[in-house]
Amino acid sequence: MKQKKKTRFSLGKKAVLLIILLALLLSIVAVAVCAVSFNRATDRNYRKAATELAATISTVVDPEQVMDLRRKVSAVYNSTENKVGSEDMDSPYYLDYLQKFQHVKTTSSYRALYETLRGIQEVNDVESVYILYVDEATRATVYLVDASDDPCEPGNFDPVYEQNAAVVDHPEVGFPAYITNTEAYGWLVSAGVPIHTDDGIVAAYAFVDISMNDIKANQQTFFTSLLLLLAILTAVLCVVFALGINAAMVRPVNRLAEAARRYYDEEVEAGEGRNSFANLNVRTGDEIEELSHAMQQMEQDMNQYIRNLTAVTAEKERIGAELNVATQIQADMLPRIFPAFPDRNEFDIYATMTPAKEVGGDFYDFFLIDRDHLGLVMADVSGKGVPAALFMVIAKTLIKNRAQMGGGPAEILRDVNEQLCEGNDAGLFVTVWLAILEISTGKGLAANAGHEHPALRRGDGTYEMVKYRHSPAVATMDGVRFREHAFQLEPGDSLFVYTDGVAEATNAGMELFGEERTLEALNREPGASPYRLLENMKTSIDEFVGDAMQFDDITMLCLHYFGPDASAGQDTLRVPAEDGRLYEVLDFVEERLRAGGCPQAVILRLQVVVEELFVNVAHYAYPQGKGEAEIIITVRSGNAVLTLVDSGVPYDPLAKPDPDVTLSADERPIGGLGIFMVKKFVDDIRYEYQKGQNIVTVKKRFGQ
Repeated sequence: MKQKKKTRFSLGKKAVLLIILLALLLSIVAVAVCAVSFNRATDRNYRKAATELAATISTVVDPEQVMDLRRKVSAVYNSTENKVGSEDMDSPYYLDYLQKFQHVKTTSSYRALYETLRGIQEVNDVESVYILYVDEATRATVYLVDASDDPCEPGNFDPVYEQNAAVVDHPEVGFPAYITNTEAYGWLVSAGVPIHTDDGIVAAYAFVDISMNDIKANQQTFFTSLLLLLAILTAVLCVVFALGINAAMVRPVNRLAEAARRYYDEEVEAGEGRNSFANLNVRTGDEIEELSHAMQQMEQDMNQYIRNLTAVTAEKERIGAELNVATQIQADMLPRIFPAFPDRNEFDIYATMTPAKEVGGDFYDFFLIDRDHLGLVMADVSGKGVPAALFMVIAKTLIKNRAQMGGGPAEILRDVNEQLCEGNDAGLFVTVWLAILEISTGKGLAANAGHEHPALRRGDGTYEMVKYRHSPAVATMDGVRFREHAFQLEPGDSLFVYTDGVAEATNAGMELFGEERTLEALNREPGASPYRLLENMKTSIDEFVGDAMQFDDITMLCLHYFGPDASAGQDTLRVPAEDGRLYEVLDFVEERLRAGGCPQAVILRLQVVVEELFVNVAHYAYPQGKGEAEIIITVRSGNAVLTLVDSGVPYDPLAKPDPDVTLSADERPIGGLGIFMVKKFVDDIRYEYQKGQNIVTVKKRFGQ
């Protein structure tokens, strides 16, 4: 039973957290928008008030008095400007500097202007009201009169600021209202308006400083209260929302989840359905209720589907079992024990069939009609699957039975054609290549009923296609006369026949393997044994096809003809599988190879090969007791074939992967080097386990 998974973060908690985050985000945005809007409005109003008040002062004061006062202050300022700077305000020079301005405060101009400014400051309740001018030489702002509670004395000056330079270049502009926040005065809005004389000259600037400390403090208090209020509202909304979400969403969803868990955990009898959602009563009036109805319908559909699937699966298993039996029967019908004729040395033959489905329509066959005649068949039934396999069984049986009765290939196919055309309502047919080879002479007759062209290799040459006119396929119509042609095999010749699954193998790009690639694959190692040749062909096809699906059966057969004197040069030695008999085996091998004209260098290599194989048999073939090993040597036509046979435990020495010889001896795993060396010393090596015997065959070519 499945264990209930613990919920780490419930839907309700996620919903509440989401609303909290949204509320906080909205609150922050609202406060930020309000703060920006309020600040902008406040700053704009204060700038306007400061500018208007400064403009009022500029019109109220007497410009002539301002100009007179400026001349007096300027005279003293200019006489001492090289001695005093803003950094010298605590020096004796600066005190002397201020002392020189004391008489300015006694002048009528100063008194009149001071009284006017003082009255305006008291009436408007502002921080400071004063008049100053900008010295053109130093660009410092020099005070003329200041009516504030902590006034700047006449002649006091401020350092050169950026706006001072702008005023010097454009005196008519004045000082546009600006806001500052300093440790000494806090928030201030300041504005300076030019005071013009009657002839339009800017005598000085009427300045106003208005404190914004109260409004800024009120603003901070307001926004703090607003944030607190929003936080309280958010908490209340979260509680309400959590209760609502829990009732409207979380509990119904949990019921659905629990029903889903019961659906998978519920134990039901075969053929019975589940009812986890059937009794679920969700009444939310929204999408959750619709989901509940959908889950109930899904449960009903799944129950029906499971019942159907159970029936289909049982039927499929029955059909699969029957197909497995059919596959085995078809495989058993084809010759698949190799060497097929171990007592015949005149030829070597090997064949394979790889069906595209469980069963296929391709088939091959080879059989001895008598001691001197070998029948060879390669055929391809139209269609795929079970119908083609059934037709294949009939065609193969008819062809072999008729061939055993005697006659040429054309005569055999004619009779088989008549039999297959009877009751062939399915319209199936079979392409057939049938040949009868006279083993003692190499003479043969072949009939090709719509099949692929065979490939022939002469002696030490390369494979080439043998093309000639074909007859119609077997079972296409009654009364067909089949053509046949003669051919001659000489010792060393090889014959390769196949079905269209080879040439028509298709890769992912829908490209065919084709005739050219077929010949190229054959001629990569044309002198290989039939087994090795077919193995190379299958590898080439697999590499070309890649991951693409196999659409057709792939069937191949290769015959290598040695000739009637193939048994000459063959010798056999049977000895106990013991280390002490190794030298006897090596002497036997050397003597037979030397008698067959094998060069000394090849003899030495083959002795190393035999030693490795024989020692393996002596050490591992018979763990429970003693046994024998049989060494068979055949030397003919510049080829040496050595076969080692034992009746020990099944063991394939070629199954182990080759060692990585690029590694050092310390890094390389132990074992496998001997067989690797054997593979390098011979042209072909093959392992078979037949009739309780391990059979290892190696071939080495030493002649032209």
